[in-house]
Amino acid sequence: MAHVSAAERRPQLIKAAIDLMTREGVAAGSTRAIAAELGVAQATVHYTFGTKEDLYRAVMEQLTHDLIAQVERAAPADAGFEETVATLAAALWQTVREQPTAHQLLTELSMFALRTPRLQEALEGHYGEVAAVTTKLVTEAAERTGHQLAQPAETLARFFLAGFDGLSAQHLSLPDEEAELTCLQALVSAVVALAGGRMELVTMPTS
Repeated sequence: MAHVSAAERRPQLIKAAIDLMTREGVAAGSTRAIAAELGVAQATVHYTFGTKEDLYRAVMEQLTHDLIAQVERAAPADAGFEETVATLAAALWQTVREQPTAHQLLTELSMFALRTPRLQEALEGHYGEVAAVTTKLVTEAAERTGHQLAQPAETLARFFLAGFDGLSAQHLSLPDEEAELTCLQALVSAVVALAGGRMELVTMPTS
């Protein structure tokens, strides 16, 4: 049998892990089961990644990069600020509707990582990258359209992602297409209003 290098095995094992855990959940993703999914020896997984946590980290990175790439491709080149934000939000929402299992797996891996010290860095990297890309897209849209942001782009990005994560969880748990569309429109409207200084922030009570 021809030798396959670790560099070649790496994407194969990541795909096998994604396929397996998408079907059966993170708990089923042992190195033995992932190796069997691809039809290789368990030692191949450890040789390629070192540990199961290292493989899980690679899976999170792959899922994140794939979703981000889809959204970045949808960024319009000549639209206004509001239309740009709406287009990007719609593209991201389309990934939830068309690839719900990818979002579910990312959520499961995130929860698993919260209780796994070796995956804390991967979890921070996942959310950090998503926030950074969203911040970049907001910044670029504002600069291209000459839109003066009333709030920092990072604040707008975090606000949008907080609402979007909640809406995604609702879609996975209790889907309602009509209500989801209204909520998505409301979220985008709130982001645009906040960006334009048309939303007054209430004073929060202090303890």
